[in-house]
Amino acid sequence: MTDLRFPVGKFAPKPTLSDSERNALIQEIAETPANLREAVRNLSQEQLDTPYRPGGWTVCQVVHHIPDSHLNSYVRFKLAVTENQPTIKPYEEQLWAELVDAKSSPIEPSLILLESLHHRWVIFLHALTAADFAKTINHPQNGIMNLDRLLQLYAWHGRHHVAHITTLRERMSW
Repeated sequence: MTDLRFPVGKFAPKPTLSDSERNALIQEIAETPANLREAVRNLSQEQLDTPYRPGGWTVCQVVHHIPDSHLNSYVRFKLAVTENQPTIKPYEEQLWAELVDAKSSPIEPSLILLESLHHRWVIFLHALTAADFAKTINHPQNGIMNLDRLLQLYAWHGRHHVAHITTLRERMSW
């Protein structure tokens, strides 16, 4: 049986990336909003309120989580480029997912937010050099991380959460 927590597998970063690999990951980030919108197309409120796995977040919570997470990432990228190894502020994603805006608000604003955010983020990412991708942040829980690693993480993150929804749809024949 597939682990429903990791429908695309666990995050496994490469230590170094080529320019073409970076471009492919940026393209994946660019496609995430459309992939998410397609994943939730025509779902009813009851379906949006369904957990993607037993004990997991609802589809609605997953949709709201992605822009929450990617907003934090966007800021982390900008901090890394403009400051010398900044220490970033982690956030309690489990607690954010329990807030009213993540549990019960309409998903359309989060879909629009993700589209707008990714539009800006992709422009920013395309402007970075290989030297920029080597710049680092200090994550209090995960240590020193360079932007190549973060790029891989957030391309995976979008794919990971979209797959939570698409695999649920497959299992439920929605």
